[in-house]
Amino acid sequence: MTESVALAGTVENMATRKNPIFDTATTLGKILGFLGVSAVCGVLVAGLLVPAAAVSGSAASGSIQFFDTLPAELQVDPPSQSTKILAADGSPLATLFAENRTRVPLDQMSPYIKDAIIAIEDSRFYEHGGVDTTGILRALVSTARGNKQGASTITQQYVNNVINESLVSEGKDADVKLNGVNKGVGDKLREMKLAIALEKKFSKEQILEGYLNIVFFNRDAYGIEAASKFFFSTSAKDLTLPQAALLAGVVNSPSFYDPITNPDNAKQRRNLVLQAMLSQGKIKKDQYDAAVAAPVETKVTPARQGCAYASKAPYFCDYVLHLLLNNPAYGADAKEREKKVFRGGLTITTTLDPNAQNVAQAQVDASAGANPDKWGASLVSVQPNSGKIISMAQNTVWLPAEGKFQAEQNFNVDKLDGNGQDLNGLGGFQPGSTMKPFTFAEWLNEGKSMNTTVNAAVRRYPQNFPWRNTCPSPVVGWYDSTNQSTDLQNAEEGYYRTMPVLYGLANSINTATFASASQLDLCGIQKIVDAVGIHGGLPSYENNAVKDPNPKVPMTTISNLIGSTQTAPLTLASAFATFANDGKYCEPIAITSVVDQSGAKLPAQSSNCRDAVKPEVARGVAYGMQEVLNSGSGSLIQPRISTKTNFPVAAKTGTNDTNGSTWVVGYTTGLATATWFGDPLGGQTRVGRNITVNGKFYTNVDGYMIAGPQFANYMLAVAPAYGTNPFPAPPSNLVSGAPTVRNNPSPAPAPATQAPAPSTGSNPGDGNGNGKKP
Repeated sequence: MTESVALAGTVENMATRKNPIFDTATTLGKILGFLGVSAVCGVLVAGLLVPAAAVSGSAASGSIQFFDTLPAELQVDPPSQSTKILAADGSPLATLFAENRTRVPLDQMSPYIKDAIIAIEDSRFYEHGGVDTTGILRALVSTARGNKQGASTITQQYVNNVINESLVSEGKDADVKLNGVNKGVGDKLREMKLAIALEKKFSKEQILEGYLNIVFFNRDAYGIEAASKFFFSTSAKDLTLPQAALLAGVVNSPSFYDPITNPDNAKQRRNLVLQAMLSQGKIKKDQYDAAVAAPVETKVTPARQGCAYASKAPYFCDYVLHLLLNNPAYGADAKEREKKVFRGGLTITTTLDPNAQNVAQAQVDASAGANPDKWGASLVSVQPNSGKIISMAQNTVWLPAEGKFQAEQNFNVDKLDGNGQDLNGLGGFQPGSTMKPFTFAEWLNEGKSMNTTVNAAVRRYPQNFPWRNTCPSPVVGWYDSTNQSTDLQNAEEGYYRTMPVLYGLANSINTATFASASQLDLCGIQKIVDAVGIHGGLPSYENNAVKDPNPKVPMTTISNLIGSTQTAPLTLASAFATFANDGKYCEPIAITSVVDQSGAKLPAQSSNCRDAVKPEVARGVAYGMQEVLNSGSGSLIQPRISTKTNFPVAAKTGTNDTNGSTWVVGYTTGLATATWFGDPLGGQTRVGRNITVNGKFYTNVDGYMIAGPQFANYMLAVAPAYGTNPFPAPPSNLVSGAPTVRNNPSPAPAPATQAPAPSTGSNPGDGNGNGKKP
């Protein structure tokens, strides 16, 4: 680290946290304490001017020995600085800080602030070697006459701030030493010796730069750049003479001379600074006259810290923050990681597309309108070939606001990450029929044609149904009205008949999905689901402890064939992106670059993609889900979106059995998006029937009704920028094949892997996915 970087900033003087009328190391506080130890004072002067042997007297000799034993090395670490979170185009999203500070080099500071601070704080700055002996003697005489005067040089003040900043960053606030409060003679001697050593190591310009970047102006402004923006909404380089003089005066007592709360005090102090500048020849008389005549006017830009104050996408910002705080690369424990993120001056570049985010936010906000009943809406999209999260929105506000749905949890992500650490996610919602494409994928994976006809008239899958299952986990659940359950239901009558598998997918027919699954290995469906990253959004528990933070969705629990396990929208968007990416699954990522204040790169995220399903299977699924929008349940979405009417696009609608969780998840070749509307509250038990949303009455809310327009409007506006190329055609044998009719297996005695408990999946209320007649 170069010396200029080492001095890049420093610490806050913590005095305002302890005493509202404190001196930020400008005065020596209660100078009378020094008078009580006059022998030591004499030794300070003598020790700085002459060799110790030349000083006589036992007290002096003892004091010199004490002075000689004090440390002369000061570790000047970079100070606490604000961290910036940026969108993909470099535009700011949010600022994170423990202390609002932005370091700037000396040449990016107005000459007025440099002259002003020297004039009022240390007029002999360029003449002394760290400790001003003339100033000390003058202060002693002045104080003896009843006029208390300080003698700390800028270098001493800088030393004091560096020490205090180090203590504060380590959580040792109680050890902070303040002039006039708890700083003793020994502390002052140590400060002086360190100041002398510092002057031998660094130039005056480096010391002045470090001081101006560390000094405390306000609880929301540390350092001259933050102070300039806070008080005047400008930068340090653009400070005018009156502004610079005012800020130079503030450091003596930030509370007493606060121009916002004490403008008269601030003006008096400012004018004193201007007088000092004039008397020292730093400004001319006409400049002085004009500056003194200027009113004290502030233009405050409040310091907004945290994702709650993000310019956009606060929940995405919070997701990014949790990824960093959970990453051991940023510290061995939570405390170290928090210090790195909030004090490290990091620049974090994310994957977020601001333009796409604006469209996403507008769509979710429009879905429920005023929303007194607090229905939730969310949207998240990813880039299939990289996993980059392009947008993430929900129809809530982070900070309470009148007439708004306030929530801090993220609707789009898991509750915990893979290591069991908090993501502040709601954990998802029942996905309903958006799970059906995975059974369809396994159908193709086993070499079957999507135009094979199955018997969707079968509604009863009893406890002893002969499911094929090569997984060790047993089959759980049944649909049988003769055995403590109900028969399998479709959304509408008229679909209990034979039909092609493709038609069943396109029209979201539950009985067609089960008829297909009855001819497949459930373990094959499980492998597809696992390969594309599907997992539960809520952790599993054992003995009141987390067993698995991201548990598998067991496809041997038959209700999961039609979506009964809460799954996060981000998980579904990434899974569907696999089909857009010719079978390659890319883990979702949000952070592309992290750079610290020295310019060093820190660990970020990079694309992590893997082969998940066969390319021909992915192409077949895309073919099938295009038909959802062309002629199936998705053809009811308004505005219209489909390959036939717009550009190549595939999707699946989804609705759970209570109509309280509704979806459209789909993709083009360049963008995959999951949109959701439903109940985000508590146990998500509200029924989405006979409700009024945004002024419109709904007998039943289905996926195409509200989530559908969110999807269509967003994709129509955003998808073309990411690519809407035609999907590669699947092999002909998966589309047509030989025209066959496959009958479902007949019930038989339960196999050994059949579980007797009907607790999960034995009722249609455990997950449906109601399709609608096109």
